[in-house]
Order: sequence, then C-alpha cells, then structure tokens
Amino acid sequence: MSLDYEEIIEGVSVLRRVSVRRHEEICEALHDAFAAALAGSAVARLLEPRSIVQLSPGSLLRPDLALVTAATGKLWLAAEVVSSTDHRWDTVTKKELYEAAAVPRLWMVDPRYNNVEIYHGSPHGLALQHIYAGSEMLTERLLPTLQVAVAELFSTRT
Repeated sequence: MSLDYEEIIEGVSVLRRVSVRRHEEICEALHDAFAAALAGSAVARLLEPRSIVQLSPGSLLRPDLALVTAATGKLWLAAEVVSSTDHRWDTVTKKELYEAAAVPRLWMVDPRYNNVEIYHGSPHGLALQHIYAGSEMLTERLLPTLQVAVAELFSTRT
C-alpha cells in the first residue's frame, strides 16, 4: 500500500504522506482492536484504513480509522494518529472539519505524548471527555467489547 494519499478540503487537494513506521503500527493496532470488538456486530462497520469519507460537499478526508453506522453508512467515529511531521493538520484542521460535520466521536491518538484524547459531539461542538495515557484502558460506552490498553497501543510491534 502506498503511504501517500490525497485529502480534499473545500475542493483543494492536499497530498499527505505517512513516513513513520510507528504511525502505521499504531494504526494497525487500533484496527485490530476495533475489528475484534465489532466481530458479529450488525450495528457498525469498520472501514479499511484511510478509506475516503465525505464530510461535506468538496471535503473528502481519509481518517486513519473510520467507523460508520451500518444502517446509514454515516461516519460515527474517526480516529486520527497524529503525524509528528504535520501535527497541526490532524489536531486543528481535521478536528475543525469533524466538528463542523457533527461527527459523534473523535479520537486523537498522539504518539508524541503516548496519549489518546477522546472527544464526543455535543450541541456546542466536540467536547473533550478524557485523555487516556499510561496504564489506562481505552473504552467506548457504546461499544462495550472494545478495550484497548494504552501502553500496548504505543508499544513497538514485532
């Protein structure tokens, strides 16, 4: 799989590049955890890594992880593994786009600090619910079988 990919923001093409192996390992670990938690689920569907998701006309993003509702195909949870070379894109620009699209859940996975910020949609935009780090276990109330050990998420895979 090529690590170059294109995202389109309000009709403007932006070429993104993933150049850090750790980024890809974290993305893979997240996908593995979600796939296991969703096995046999008819409520939600996990998309392939960096699948195209249309947030609005002219804006197509490729989240590192995207979970859509099975009934509507609408994005329900996006996870972005923050790029060490261009963190502003993930932590500011994309977060604003997810907020404008009223995405119910956003996970910002930050390898720089080995933490995960969990945001929930609210009437006033995305609201920070918790920052997970260290020995904590990532969970999602609406996906009761999902449990991701933060320490394992950020450990180097072999």
